Amino acid sequence: MKKYLILLASLLTLLSACSQLTESAPTADSANSLPTVVALTGQAAFATASALAPTTIPPTETLIPTETPIPTTPLPSATPTVAAGFVDFAEIHFLSPGPMSSLVSPINLQVILIAGESEIVQVDLLGEDGRVLERVLERVQRNLAGNYRSFELSFETRAVSEKGYIRISSKDDHGRIQALNTMPVLLYSIGTNQINPLGNMIYERIMYAGLEDGDEIFGGVINLKGRFWPVNEQPAFLELMLPDGEVISSRVLDFNGIDTQEFETTLPYKVTEPTLARLSLRQDNPDITISDPDLKKYVYIYTMEVMLYP
Repeated sequence: MKKYLILLASLLTLLSACSQLTESAPTADSANSLPTVVALTGQAAFATASALAPTTIPPTETLIPTETPIPTTPLPSATPTVAAGFVDFAEIHFLSPGPMSSLVSPINLQVILIAGESEIVQVDLLGEDGRVLERVLERVQRNLAGNYRSFELSFETRAVSEKGYIRISSKDDHGRIQALNTMPVLLYSIGTNQINPLGNMIYERIMYAGLEDGDEIFGGVINLKGRFWPVNEQPAFLELMLPDGEVISSRVLDFNGIDTQEFETTLPYKVTEPTLARLSLRQDNPDITISDPDLKKYVYIYTMEVMLYP
C-alpha cells in the first residue's frame, strides 16, 4: 500500500510539471509578435520589388543641336583675270549671286567676309533709288582668313522689276567704315532666278605698291602708288582719318572710264606725336537718289591703318 501511495505522488508531480511547461510556452498569435510579423513582411515585399527592378537608371539624354554645314559651294580661283589684274580677294566678296542676276524674293545671299574690328556686319538690300528693302545686322567674329555667311533677303518691288543693290558693310572699333562692297542685281516681283557668274567681283579693287596695313609713315607725307579698278566713272576719294572721325588729309582721284588704271599721288599730313590713322579709298553710286545718313551713297570702300609720325 505504501508503494502505491508513493507512485501516485510521483504521477501527480509529473502532471503538475507538464502543466507549467504548457502555460509558459509562447503562442503564434501573441500580441507582442504581430508588429514584428508586419515589419518582416514589408521588408520582404520591398526586397522583391527591388530584385525585379533594373539595377541601374538610364541617364537622361541631352539633345545637341545639329550644326548646319557650310554648303559645298566651290570657292573662286585666285587666278588673276585680264580685266581686273588683281589677285587679292576682297574683304567682302560675294559667292552668289553674281552681278546683274535676275532675282525674285527671297534672295539667298552667300558671301565670304572679314568683319571689321567692331565685329558687326550690316547687309542691306537697296532699291534702285537707294531705299532700304531689307536690312540684317549680324555679329561675326573677326577672322583674317574670312568667314562664310549665308543670308536670306526678302523684298517687294514697286513695279514688276527694278534695279537693286546688295550692300555689305562693317566698321572698326571707333565707328569708322572699315570695309564696304556692293553687288548690282535686278529685282523682279514674279518669275524665276537667273544667277550670273561672279567674274572679277571676288577681288579687291585697289592695290597699293609698297604699302601694307599697319605700316609706319614718317616725314609728313604718304606717297601712294598703285592700281585701281573703278566701279563707275565717278571720282575716287582718298582720305586720312583719325579715330574720332576727323579727316586730316584728302585727295580726289579722277579716272578715265572703268578699266583698271594706275595712279600715283601724295597725302600730306601734320601730327605732333605718333598717331594711328585710317587710310580710306571710296567711290559713290550716282544712280542712288536717297542718301543713307550713315553710309551715304557709298558703293565701295577699302581701308587700312597706318601709324603716322611727325
